Amino acid sequence: MNTFLVAFATLFATVGVADIAFIFAALTKDNTPAQRRTFATRGVLVALAILLFFAVLGNAILDVFGITIPALRTAGGILLLLIAIDMVFARHSGGTGTTDEEEIEARQSHDISVFPLAMPLMAGPGAISAVILLTTGAQSDLEFWLVLAAIVVILALAWLTLLIAIPIQRLLGLTGLSVVSRVVGILLAALAVQFVFDGIKASGLLGGG
Repeated sequence: MNTFLVAFATLFATVGVADIAFIFAALTKDNTPAQRRTFATRGVLVALAILLFFAVLGNAILDVFGITIPALRTAGGILLLLIAIDMVFARHSGGTGTTDEEEIEARQSHDISVFPLAMPLMAGPGAISAVILLTTGAQSDLEFWLVLAAIVVILALAWLTLLIAIPIQRLLGLTGLSVVSRVVGILLAALAVQFVFDGIKASGLLGGG
């Protein structure tokens, strides 16, 4: 259960479940409910395929590039910490959202399901790094499957969020979503620092291992 909760909290922040409602609502304000439903479903399925790909092949990818697990945990922790800082201070970067250039391109597109919805909004650099970090750090098959379950649950939650994006936007407003994002950012910062500590300890640089 602890493995699932850590994976859930990490992916909740890096997938940006609390943030995508505003972006999706803004990008689809001129679309019909049926079109929004199609975009949401297709985008979530593509994001799921991307994240499961990196979850299953994470170890193989690390082997190809000669990256050790401690190095990944340390680097992933630093990346997640930067994302957490952005969330706490309400800054937007390419780690969990779109850049200004990407959003302009998305507004000119008729179908936003793959870009920017699936990637980089849901399956962006932060989420991909988190998935590889969580799956390669799994100590047993059960923990690995719990991480996969967390991916599925998070994206199912993201799908529901997208379907009710406009009502959520009206209900919570910018202030409400900002509060949610900041709270999650604080929790993610603590998890990120723990990943860095674990990576340094496992590397043996400080005499541990």
